[in-house]
Amino acid sequence: MGTLAANADERVESVRFSKDFLIVALKDGRQISVPLEWYPRLAHASTNQLENWEVCGGGYGIHWPELDEDLSTEGLLRGAPAPGGSSKASA
Repeated sequence: MGTLAANADERVESVRFSKDFLIVALKDGRQISVPLEWYPRLAHASTNQLENWEVCGGGYGIHWPELDEDLSTEGLLRGAPAPGGSSKASA
């Protein structure tokens, strides 16, 4: 178990979108997939706005400048929807 923790790297490698999901690849090879409906700003954004993202927070965050949206890998791994976003999965 200690080996897994030592090799975990929760920094953002890449971001992509499917029709209904945000998919974030982490440096350690894991992928986090969350429903876009959890993040209304992303769910209602154009493709160009979604593709305009940058890594922030020392590699542990994602920022969309045009949308004023920031997400952290910690929040994504915890399964935390944005305030006001859908929380069907946690209900």
